[in-house]
Amino acid sequence: MFSKVLVANRGEIAVRVMRACKELGVRTVAVYSDADKHSGHVRYADEAYNIGPARAADSYLDHEAVIEAGEKAGADAIHPGYGFLAENADFAAKVEESEMTWVGPSAAAMERLGEKTKARALMQEADVPVVPGTTEPVESADEVKRVADEYGYPVAIKAEGGGGGRGLKVVYDEAEVEEQLETAQREGEAYFDNASVYVEKYLEAPRHIEVQILADHHDNVRHLGERDCSLQRRHQKVIEEAPSPALGEDLREQIGEAARRGVDAADYTNAGTVEFLVEDGEFYFMEVNTRIQVEHTVTEQVTGIDVVKWQLRVAAGEELGFEQDDVEIEGHSMEFRINAENAANNFAPAPGGKLETYDPPGGFGVRLDDALRQGDDLVTDYDSMIAKLIVTAGDREECLARSERALEEFQIDGFHTIIPFHRLMLTDEKFRAGEHTTDYLDEELDKTRIERAVEKWGPADSEGDSDEGDEEVTERDFTVEVNGKRFEVSLEERGAPAVEVPSGAGGAGGNTRSRPDVAEEDEEEAVAVEGGEQITAEMQGTILSVDVAEGDDVESGDVVCVLEAMKMENDVVAERGGTVAQVLVGEGESVDMGDVLVVLE
Repeated sequence: MFSKVLVANRGEIAVRVMRACKELGVRTVAVYSDADKHSGHVRYADEAYNIGPARAADSYLDHEAVIEAGEKAGADAIHPGYGFLAENADFAAKVEESEMTWVGPSAAAMERLGEKTKARALMQEADVPVVPGTTEPVESADEVKRVADEYGYPVAIKAEGGGGGRGLKVVYDEAEVEEQLETAQREGEAYFDNASVYVEKYLEAPRHIEVQILADHHDNVRHLGERDCSLQRRHQKVIEEAPSPALGEDLREQIGEAARRGVDAADYTNAGTVEFLVEDGEFYFMEVNTRIQVEHTVTEQVTGIDVVKWQLRVAAGEELGFEQDDVEIEGHSMEFRINAENAANNFAPAPGGKLETYDPPGGFGVRLDDALRQGDDLVTDYDSMIAKLIVTAGDREECLARSERALEEFQIDGFHTIIPFHRLMLTDEKFRAGEHTTDYLDEELDKTRIERAVEKWGPADSEGDSDEGDEEVTERDFTVEVNGKRFEVSLEERGAPAVEVPSGAGGAGGNTRSRPDVAEEDEEEAVAVEGGEQITAEMQGTILSVDVAEGDDVESGDVVCVLEAMKMENDVVAERGGTVAQVLVGEGESVDMGDVLVVLE
């Protein structure tokens, strides 16, 4: 086994990997950007190294910076987690060429399966059904149209290195082809450093079923059962469960064996996930994720097998210690992604803020994977997921009831999360019956139900509380007793003075983990934007494209630039018409909420 592992990731997945390392007696190394200097994974690791600015391309995606940190730390292995460089074959090859071990499939296997067209061709050779479409990348709108003419609209344009809905665009008619092709290519380049895309027939109402596999260097391949990831918004999963409520035993066995067969044909090692679409009793290979998955937790809960530990053991050359017949599925497990998003506002990312209250649930059958702690600042530079709540029970009905209890207990204040949405889904008849498909949230669910759930269970909106000018209104909670009975009451304080806490105050004693030193912020010269109509960023993110230039005339509703925030593209539009007087940002630049992007006159 390794002596020291660098985890080339952040947040809850970095902590998840580090916990597995600790149980194996392995020391851990964190890497962090400037934005993450106080993040939970940095606190948890045995040592940590700064690898660059907040922008992911300059830190977490910088191959040389990550490898250099590993060499400085004396790490003998690198675990990539998921996202960032986890499925980057070039990076894997560089690690393989170093003196460190890559914890994952070989760069060659990632090439074979990580690029979707190669994976589709390989699966066809292994007699695994695939969705009709191309087995080679497409480069022009005409090629997309030819596929659509053969199989009919809608078709899906997908990034070769894609995942999580990134780089996936659905085309419903010929007029959309050119724009959607360009967007898919741009997202593929931005998220996965790979602009290649392919096209396949789009199944409109399938189940999304995936199979967890483990394979060692001794020709052993095992599958750990399936997960159902059908509850999605904009092709991104929000609730996952194992086993799937939609599969019978025969289909379950067929899919599991197809996954084993395909992975074996690819000469694949370590952990991976084979994803399928299931519709009308038929299943089709979709893609292989050559890494650990966000939702690996539910598989661990129903099998009792620690997938991350086996990743480390396999990378160290150990043989899998169990046969396929030893894998037994017991009970039912659900994972709820706790994202910092406002579900009532089309799941828009929360703009950030301090975690004022963080009180997670507990009790029998409740697991929490997180990295945040109360008082932390929410880092919004990368993605919206702040924790994963995993609930396990003897069967699905008990799991639903336990999940309701756990989500009711979960208290987070300081920004919006999608906990109200999760609580709504646990009352939803179609979800409770296990009859939902991948289009349910986007196409069927009444959005006013989400709005009501957020009003009922979401954070209180303090805007408009005061009608007395700028007088400060503070709401405080008190506990009182009347005739021996306890009551919780809230009272408003108007004009209450702020309480100054001395810098040295705090509890005495106790052990603390040191954090990286806080760097002094450089003072930036303000940009003059006098007069005119200012178009500002509504959230922190990265500029993917600038669609106007000085002197251009724009009308109300025109897109002036595209802002990527938390893995979603957001069009920034002009609310009024005018002439562009200033363009203050460029492609690839990071911006904060409220920054002026464009000025109209």
